[in-house]
This record gives sequence, structure tokens and C-alpha cells, in this order.
Amino acid sequence: MADTFDAIVIGGGPGGYNAAIRLGQLGLKAACIDKRGTFGGTCLNVGCIPSKALLHASERFHEAESDFAKLGIKAKVSLDLPAMMAQKSKVVGELTRGVEFLLKKNKAEAITGEARITAPGKVSVTLADGKTRELTAPNIIIATGSDVAQLPGITIDEKQVVSSTGALALEKVPGRLLVVGAGVIGLELGSVWRRLGSEVTVVEFLDRVTPGIDLEISKAFQRVLTKQGFTFHLSTKVTGVEKAKSGLKVTVEPAAGGDKQVIETDVVLVAIGRVPYTAGLGLAEVGVAMDKRGRVITDNHYKTNVPGIWAVGDCREGVMLAHKAEDEAAACAEIIAGKAGHVNYDAIPSVIYTFPEVATVGKSEEELKAAGVAYKVGKFPFTANARAKTIAATDGMVKILADAKTDKVLGCAILGPEAGNLIAEVVLAMEFGASSEDIARTCHSHPTLTEAVRQAAMGVEGWTMQM
Repeated sequence: MADTFDAIVIGGGPGGYNAAIRLGQLGLKAACIDKRGTFGGTCLNVGCIPSKALLHASERFHEAESDFAKLGIKAKVSLDLPAMMAQKSKVVGELTRGVEFLLKKNKAEAITGEARITAPGKVSVTLADGKTRELTAPNIIIATGSDVAQLPGITIDEKQVVSSTGALALEKVPGRLLVVGAGVIGLELGSVWRRLGSEVTVVEFLDRVTPGIDLEISKAFQRVLTKQGFTFHLSTKVTGVEKAKSGLKVTVEPAAGGDKQVIETDVVLVAIGRVPYTAGLGLAEVGVAMDKRGRVITDNHYKTNVPGIWAVGDCREGVMLAHKAEDEAAACAEIIAGKAGHVNYDAIPSVIYTFPEVATVGKSEEELKAAGVAYKVGKFPFTANARAKTIAATDGMVKILADAKTDKVLGCAILGPEAGNLIAEVVLAMEFGASSEDIARTCHSHPTLTEAVRQAAMGVEGWTMQM
């Protein structure tokens, strides 16, 4: 078996497998190495895909249990959690096999094993049977992704104290679930178990949920979740978890210091973020520069300081999103092939798949204020959208920010039904450098949720027509 390639990709997640596929499309011989045994990385195996499967299923369950009556539908439903988990696993299996097919289709060799860079251009792979393969290539792409961030002093056993991985595989609905961290992962998985019957308490160190997104949207989102039954303890830190006969005792205290409080729960989900996964790759030995957060340092073209070694995705700077890794992977592969790969970081959307969803792209009001950029705002609530009323989903709004002088769209935040799909229109507009007027003067079908985006764009210039 030939062990010489044009490029070796370490990591089989969205960054890794897309890099290998794009290299193959461009006529380069690539190898993609992953130690998990199934390709697709965290996203397909224990992240994006299984969580969305459970979010969809739990939302349908809750809808049938609680909302059908409002629509004149009488239904009696019961939960079959093993069947729900089986459906999730079926989806994951189909998609991971699909990745392996795509690698093969594009003549990229999929190798299961643990990779280590032994020198520039050389990678040693320890296979499952203990044997090793020595691979060589002028280009090595590090696409190893990220891992769960640990809470100091708290041991994750994936049974009672779980990470996102364990929270996707609980064998029964916990009576009480305490989530540490009010970010995307914590609120999504908290939503799953809340809909299925858990009492959900969220403890967040900062004074707000979903740090980093538009503050107005964040506050509105918290109000919606509170209405759904979430309990929030903001500006609060977890200092200990103790196992007891009745479950777990979690000690919390104000982030700024103060009196301690004990919260009893059955399961604790630690969801305080993710950290770059770069251990065991031999990066220090070959001289690859890293920053204080453990991320691989690259230039704007994904090159590290060591010639021939590149990095994309969660293991380098930037937001930890599967589609960001995918875009970087394609750009990196194109650069290696002598083309002009590029990623527009101002037009990378982010979505929280709760109900309602939250989607953002570009700058928030807070970021524009901090940068001293003069801007205009257009808003439109879903309570005034005809389609939202017909589907009984009127929580939230669309908020568009545009440059005060040029009217160029600078950012958008959406809290509402199908927000993850609605944001795509604004992302495309920003990719083409569009103005808010461009969106406002584009005909939108009626009645649709997309009209809320148009009406918000109209609002930037003060001519919203449907409110």
C-alpha cells in the first residue's frame, strides 16, 4: 500500500474530512486519519447531529403533549426513550458511513488510527491492531477539532456528572437536571430534557445567557426559556459536586464571592465550552507554535510557522463551529492546490437550535458601539408576522444592523421559529456586500416567516409596512 501522499489530514471531523474531499476534487492524493473508528468527528458522532435529532424528537413530543390542543387536535402521547435514542443512533450511523463513502468517492484514503507528526512531512499512525504506518507528504493539515472543557475539581463520569456526550445518551429522563453553563450546548441539551420532563436549572458564571450574542436578543431569549420552565442562576459559580443517596448536591456561590448555596439534582451537565484538541500530536517536538489557549497559531492562509504544516477548524483561532471548519478546510485545500482559497469571517452564521431558535451573523450592537461604528437598526417582531401567527410561534424578533452612512448590512440577530434557516438570506446578502435596502426591496413570498426579515430591513430606513 502506497504511503506517500500530496497531503495528510489529521482529524476526520468537518474540518478534516472536507479538507480531504476538496483535495481529492482538486486532483491531489490525500489521506484522512481519525482515531475514533467512525468518521465525522465530534459533530457527527457526539455533537451537532445527535443533539439535533434529539431536539427535533423532543420538540415534536412536547408539541403533541402540550400544544396540539390549541390547534384543535386531541392526542394522548407517551415517551419511548429507547426508541428515540435508537432513531438518533440510526441517523448518526447513516451520516458517518456517508462521510466514508465521500472520502472513497474522492479518492482520499480513510485511515483509522492515532496520528503523530514525527517531522515536517512525516506522520506515524498507530493502528487499532497496534501496528504502525509511516506516511509522508509535503503537506500536513491539523484538523483535530476540540474537546469538552473540564470544570476544575469536578469529575465527569458520564452517568451522573455528564458532558454533552453523556447528556446525549442518558438511559432515563432525570427528574432534575442542573446545567453548568448557559451557552449553546447547555441550553440545547437542557431544552431536550426539559421537554421530556426534567426540572432544569442553569448555573452561569456570567450575568447573562448566550455570551457573545446581541444583548437584547439574549435577554429576550432568557425570558422565553424561563417561560418554558428553565430556572437560571446567573453571576454564579459551581464550587463542588457531592454524591448523595438522593442524587447529587451541587454547591454554588456568587461569582463575585458570597454565601454558598446547595442545589440538589439528579444529573449535572457540564457545558462550559470546549478547548482545542492538540495533545499527543507531537506539535511541540516539531516546533509548531501554539498560543496560551492551546490553539495552533496560523497566518491568514492557515499556515503554521513550520513549512508544510497547516491547521483548520476548532484547533486554531476563531469560533468553534462545524461550518467554519468546513469553509477553512476547503480554503486550505485550495491554497495547497495553488488556488485562491478564502473565508469571509464577517459572514459566518451561528445558530442555537432550541425553540424558538436563535441565529446570528456579523456584528452585534455591543460590538459596533465598542468599535465606534455609526449604525442604524431595524427590528420586526414575529407577533406581527402572519405566518408566525398561523403556526402559533410568535415569540422573538428579527434585528438587522446596517452602516449609518453606506447602509451596508453589518449584522443580524434572529430569535424565532426557523431562525437558523432565515439567517441564510442575510448571510448571503452580507457575502455580496448588500445594503438593508437590497433586502427590503426584494420580493418575499406571502405568508412566510421570511417576510419578518424583509420588514426588519425596511425598518432600518423607517418604512416598516406591516407593523
